[in-house]
Amino acid sequence: MGRYVVHRLLLAVPVLLGISVVVFLMLKLVPGDPAVALLGPQAEPRDIEMLRRAWGLDRPVHEQYLTWLGHALRGNLGLSLEQRVPVADLVLTRFKNTAILTLASVLFSLALGLTAGIVSATRPRSLFDRLTMVAALFANSMPAFWLGLVLIFVFSLRLGWFPVSGMYSIRGEGGLADLLHHLVLPAITLGGATTAIVARLTRSSMLEVIRQDYVRTARAKGLVERRVVLGHALRNALLPVVTVVGLQVGFLLGGAVLTETVFSWPGVGLQLYRAISTRDIPLIQGSVLLIAVTFVVINLVVDLLYALLDPRIRYA
Repeated sequence: MGRYVVHRLLLAVPVLLGISVVVFLMLKLVPGDPAVALLGPQAEPRDIEMLRRAWGLDRPVHEQYLTWLGHALRGNLGLSLEQRVPVADLVLTRFKNTAILTLASVLFSLALGLTAGIVSATRPRSLFDRLTMVAALFANSMPAFWLGLVLIFVFSLRLGWFPVSGMYSIRGEGGLADLLHHLVLPAITLGGATTAIVARLTRSSMLEVIRQDYVRTARAKGLVERRVVLGHALRNALLPVVTVVGLQVGFLLGGAVLTETVFSWPGVGLQLYRAISTRDIPLIQGSVLLIAVTFVVINLVVDLLYALLDPRIRYA
């Protein structure tokens, strides 16, 4: 297991370097000059040139990248052009809120998706199974922003059950209850498609495992059906689900941009949207880099969990 962990950690290094190159060059290809964006189109050419020289924008691209990478490795992602505060402080502060929203979405997806998938697999072709699969197909086809707007219209504006936006009530005292109240609709919006994927994958994986000989043997020994399903079949059926959920967490982080914008959730996604609107390039680079690195780390953790669940992976 130790060699497998070291091997996976070494493989993550070139991936992270590749991500840093893509993030840096991606914004270099965007038309426009950051110095002009900050000083304004009416600024004197001399002032623009001084700012470009101060930021190193007049140097070759590879020198700019190496300087940016060296600073990033030391936790220095530069200053926000608009807010004039360190990007690392802005991104890390907002990332906590995005992590809360993503975690809530994953928990919602696992709780509902696994339950629906297991019940559907144990009652194939029943009315519940058919309705669940139709609902899963519908949920997987809906754009997140459209689902969010529908939920706001029904449960906030019509029924008044949940707040329209924000993370806490402005006039409230805050606290966990207020946070959970604001979290329900964004978590459902962000996790809707993942719930559908987990439900469909769990159903198909469980149907395959339930037909295995060792499950028949467990039933022949007289074990109750609940113990056969949950104690013998579910562990092996979870292998592909774990992989997909790990990948989905990365997509949820990316999808948080739309969900946080719809619900005004103060996370990295909303901050990234505003940074793009104001052409705040250091803040865009920092936000995208953090999301990409988190995606790689989550996939690394999933690979390690996969090896723990299935020892054959370590020796493949």
